[in-house]
Amino acid sequence: MRFYLQQALNALQVGSVYALIALGYTMVYGILTMINFAHGDVFMVSGYVAFFVSTALIGSQLHLAPAVVFAATLLASMFATALLAVGIERVAYRPLRRAPRMSLVITALAVGLLLENLAIAFKPVGPSPRMLPQLIPSTTIVWGGVAFSAVQIVTILVSATAMVGLDLLVRHTRIGIAMRAISWDSALVPLMGVPVDRIVSMTFAIGAAVAAVGGTLYGMTYTIDPYMGIRIGWWAFISAVVGGIGNVRGAMLGGFLLGAVEIFTPVFLRSSTYRDMVAFSLLLVLLVFRPTGILGSPAAQKV
Repeated sequence: MRFYLQQALNALQVGSVYALIALGYTMVYGILTMINFAHGDVFMVSGYVAFFVSTALIGSQLHLAPAVVFAATLLASMFATALLAVGIERVAYRPLRRAPRMSLVITALAVGLLLENLAIAFKPVGPSPRMLPQLIPSTTIVWGGVAFSAVQIVTILVSATAMVGLDLLVRHTRIGIAMRAISWDSALVPLMGVPVDRIVSMTFAIGAAVAAVGGTLYGMTYTIDPYMGIRIGWWAFISAVVGGIGNVRGAMLGGFLLGAVEIFTPVFLRSSTYRDMVAFSLLLVLLVFRPTGILGSPAAQKV
């Protein structure tokens, strides 16, 4: 039982990261009904921003406390990634907003490939894996036979705070109301004085900032590399679809489900090579029996 509880804690940690990234997919889809396939690579960029900022702060003569370095790294990663997402939306997506959906899909894939290859060509990054310096003390608390590392606790708490904050923003603020209004009827909303372009840009910025939280937390536990956005981005996309793409809470639920799949697949099938098979099989079965996802609902159309 202790072993399974330990694995459940690991799944909660990994699922938190997937949920944070999945939120970016689901927010953009909810407003523009497009899949931003470059979102995984934006997550990758956030990991490298966190790496360079944390390394610079630790190597400086400021002698900052680890908590200050962590907070500064997190905020810098969120800010830089939000700016990148806004730039991508303005340059690559906005001119094609009324174009066929296939044009947006191809453009999103091209932006992702561009970010990957720019990261490799940028000499301070390169193809070699890297890991963030130690920002959280390497302490472990054992309770009930389950080991809680400081990084796991911080990851879960920070992720939960970001997800609750985003849910409150979407449901109880004017920006959130505008987002939901555009999702409901994008043609009518501009007539009511809602600045659609500004809200869309803010949606990209918020989704990227939340993914940057995941990128920073991920880099403190695992290595980062220019191609990590491909696999992690696809798993986060599956999380959004499983939970119900376009539904914020569904994206969170899907993230934790995919985290459980990743951790418990090697436990029950004795090999980690089956992870992708199990994840895509779960997606396939769900799309057959519930195409809208667990918390998704079919869109009503007037005829």
